[in-house]
Amino acid sequence: MMASATWALPWPTRSPTPDSCTSVSNEKPGEAVMKLSAFGRKFTADSGISSLMDDLGHALASGDDMIMMGGGNPGQVPEMQDRLTDILADMTRDPEAMKRLVGIYDPPQGEKRFIASLVELLNREYGWGLTEDNIALTNGSQAAFFMLFNMFGGDFDDGSHRHILLPLAPEYIGYADAGIAPELFRAVEPEISFTGPHEFKYRVDFDAVEVTEETGAICVSRPTNPTGNVVTDEELERLEVLARSRDVPLIVDGAYGTPFPSLLYVEAQPRWNEQIILCLSLSKLGLPAARTGIVIAAPEIIKALSGVNAIMNLATGSFGAMLAEPLVRSGEILSLSREVVCPFYHAKMERAVRAFTDAMGDDCRWYVHKPEGAMFLWFWFPDLPVSSLELYQRLKARGVLVVSGHYFFPGLPENGWRHRHECIRVTYSQDDDRVAEGLRRIADEVKAIWAELG
Repeated sequence: MMASATWALPWPTRSPTPDSCTSVSNEKPGEAVMKLSAFGRKFTADSGISSLMDDLGHALASGDDMIMMGGGNPGQVPEMQDRLTDILADMTRDPEAMKRLVGIYDPPQGEKRFIASLVELLNREYGWGLTEDNIALTNGSQAAFFMLFNMFGGDFDDGSHRHILLPLAPEYIGYADAGIAPELFRAVEPEISFTGPHEFKYRVDFDAVEVTEETGAICVSRPTNPTGNVVTDEELERLEVLARSRDVPLIVDGAYGTPFPSLLYVEAQPRWNEQIILCLSLSKLGLPAARTGIVIAAPEIIKALSGVNAIMNLATGSFGAMLAEPLVRSGEILSLSREVVCPFYHAKMERAVRAFTDAMGDDCRWYVHKPEGAMFLWFWFPDLPVSSLELYQRLKARGVLVVSGHYFFPGLPENGWRHRHECIRVTYSQDDDRVAEGLRRIADEVKAIWAELG
């Protein structure tokens, strides 16, 4: 059991942060100046996730015919939408259910019936030996990671500073600015192997992964946003062994993974024990606005997390948990994930890869990360004469929103590794025709850049 007590860029991308004790002011003479704490300055500075969400919001509000391939909004799976509509309709006809849905606070740990149904389902399917003390709910998995990262990383009473180790860069954009303390993350460059004429895969470079007394936790997403990479069962087991060697938790971000929503196109087994903090989400099942994250961990971690949750949020929202509870109680959440949701995205992925391959051909060097899960394609354009940030800006002018790949390397120091500035992330979760048109424009723009500057 873990002890709870232990428990530069060639292309400028963001403004200076308070980490360097730098204060930047753009005020004009006579203007009132808002004075912010170090916390305030850090979390109001430019960031990848805020830029992404601003772009999405402005594009949607403007009414422009922008092809939205930058965000992580899930697709509308008809079978899931129909099922959720039926459940909600039943609730609206039940006064007691409506009271629980919108009329009372849940405890900081989350909606108790949903937690109880999760315990029963996961024990029945996987034999994990869970109790209700092993699960807490959060207002989305983003909130869960903010709490967990700052619980296990940062400054400790003994004067030490501990980091969160990301053993496989690139990683999720939402991690990058989640740390209250500076230099919260340390990341490791991946090994790159080529799996096809225009396909590659990142693998954990275990020779470079170091778990030290300064490591507070290890974190890996499975599948990975942005690349669609799936850490293998063997890689996950090795990471657990490393975590156990220093008695630190292994945080597994399963927002797209197993046991649900199961957006996996390769074999991968769900894994949990008290060395692991498994984080799940209801968003990719079709409930992104309900903001329901699920954390499965040792009881002392759940108790601590619930305490932080009470201070930050008072209580979690009930909406997502209550909508999903009948699906969990019946086990339908697993069959829908495996037989409906996963095939839906797998088919969209295949159509998207085929559309981009047809559009790009062999006119220049390009690769896509082997799409093993999630709802993204990660494109790599080796030696492209412009950075991924400039490519993003040029594509935006052509009516296509993507995400520049450089945002997805939190904790990896700038060391001249050009690869991190040669990639972009796109989503294929939206309408197939729009996705195909967006991919055609991306291909056209890349070819145009080579023609102009190559």
